[in-house]
Amino acid sequence: MDKKHTWNMVYWIVALMLLLYLQDVWQNASQAQIVPYSEFEKALAKGNVDSVTVSDRTITGKLKAPVGTKTILVATLIEPGLAARLDKYDVPYTRVVESTLLRDLFSWILPALVIFGLWFFLFRSFAEKQGMGGFMSIGKSNAKIYVQTDTGVTFADVAGVDEARYELEEVVDFLKHPQEYSRLGAHIPKGVLLVGPPGTGKTLLAKAVAGEAGVPFFSMSGSEFVEMFVGVGAARVRDLFEQARQRAPAIIFIDELDALGRARGAFSHFGGHDEKEQTLNQLLSEMDGFDSSVGLIILSATNRPEILDPALLRAGRFDRQVLVDRPDRKGRIDILKVHVRKIKLDAALKLDEVAGLTPGFSGADLANLVNEATLVATRRKADLVTLPDFTAAVERIVAGLEHKTRVLNTKEREAVAFHEMGHALVALAQKGADPVHKVSIIPRGIGALGYTIQRPSEDRYLMTRPELEQKIAVLLAGRAAEKLAFNVLSTGAADDLAKASDLARDMVVRYGMNEDLGYVAFDPQRQQMLDLNNVMAPNNIRASEDTLRRIDDAIRGIVMDGFERALAILKANRAVLERGARALLEKETLDEAAIHALALDLHWDDAEHTLHLILPANELA
Repeated sequence: MDKKHTWNMVYWIVALMLLLYLQDVWQNASQAQIVPYSEFEKALAKGNVDSVTVSDRTITGKLKAPVGTKTILVATLIEPGLAARLDKYDVPYTRVVESTLLRDLFSWILPALVIFGLWFFLFRSFAEKQGMGGFMSIGKSNAKIYVQTDTGVTFADVAGVDEARYELEEVVDFLKHPQEYSRLGAHIPKGVLLVGPPGTGKTLLAKAVAGEAGVPFFSMSGSEFVEMFVGVGAARVRDLFEQARQRAPAIIFIDELDALGRARGAFSHFGGHDEKEQTLNQLLSEMDGFDSSVGLIILSATNRPEILDPALLRAGRFDRQVLVDRPDRKGRIDILKVHVRKIKLDAALKLDEVAGLTPGFSGADLANLVNEATLVATRRKADLVTLPDFTAAVERIVAGLEHKTRVLNTKEREAVAFHEMGHALVALAQKGADPVHKVSIIPRGIGALGYTIQRPSEDRYLMTRPELEQKIAVLLAGRAAEKLAFNVLSTGAADDLAKASDLARDMVVRYGMNEDLGYVAFDPQRQQMLDLNNVMAPNNIRASEDTLRRIDDAIRGIVMDGFERALAILKANRAVLERGARALLEKETLDEAAIHALALDLHWDDAEHTLHLILPANELA
């Protein structure tokens, strides 16, 4: 007998019992007559009562002979002494029993209902804020299900990450034609892990895979699995995979996998977290328990692969790791083409020039740049977006918001002008250096009183010692210009000194560029995905006290050599420095053409240093 028929039988039994009960109540009500107690006493005196039943409140008598249709008399019970006294007066009397139902309801049931209602309301509000749903949905997955029309993203919307896209196109082809891959016995990877810095398009790529394949897309963040209740995370993992199996072929996408897949036992000195480990164990079990031939594929994204549990990365789980790195110059051009489709561009604008201004920008940074440039053009009531709008947007993103209300006194403006012109002239004087795109003494950001922007001529991935020494010289050129012009030192070079010192330290302890210390890396490789500032990066130099002293001497030597180099260049071109500083004080901002016009007679014998100097487009305060 199936479940449906069982429930039908239960309904019939309950209905029959209810019918018998109602019939009994009706029969008793039709045979009983409720009378005053005085009438009951008279019936007793006349001998009409055959038997009597006494309860705590009523007295019931069965009549010897029916009175009409009634065979039972029911009266409220009164104390014998009181009844005897009342019988003397020959008047009807009865006892009224007060109903305490409402009083009991208000004193017991209602407070309980109020307390339960408040608790339920508060729990429901908290559950909704935490994304847990109601009582019956605590263990349910909150995964958002997208189909092809919902994602709205295809590979046509993805640019600048061609290698990663080619890797994922194979996944799409498998979801469309699984029989082709099983023909020779091959199987598609169970999991694909997208690794890369923030903003490079990992989530966009996953949505594009679902959009191209036209299959359900289950999207969930790693942090959504873990809740305050023990076991909820594991239950949600089971529910997510069960939903995906029912709708296979499908794609499960877990964003920010590091929130869920942190290595077990890592960072134990911060305290354990059994719930996270239990959730991770369930994920590992589910990845082992499904067959990729049914068309179920897991995509995940993280920018912290170094902290993931090794069990996640082994073969059979995340078989393939795809690097989604920051785009090169060609990739930046392709990304800009995607984002400028909906804006009105000046026909004379070349996206190659914009790409040259944005080395190191991710896809998200470029999207923000296009939006900022459009806002700049809108504010100036323009009909088209031009290159100066993009330049202003780059300055706003890199250097910060322009402070028009910050007024410097005459001495401070003069010091900033010599400082920034020193950066520009030392960069121009060294052969093969990146072109100086702009110099300004308008305060921007939190503490920048001026900035110098260089535009790299090409993307570079390796740097030699001469190139690094040139870069240090450019960083210290602002301090050198102040010393040369005023023979005093100011706090304006603090950021330059920090960058130059860090670069010199890396040359010595990481790159092994000091012959005296040998080709030894004293500082282990820092994690590149985290993009930590040097202040945040741990200092784990493993060396003796004597070696540490020699390291300090080597770093100091590199920095001072860079300073002396910058000072020598500026001394040889003192007239150009003075002319450039006066022009900056007058106009506040000089573009590339104006800088080259000022430095036509710039000279420096730099024949022994003819390699490129690669500088990112950033603020040199």
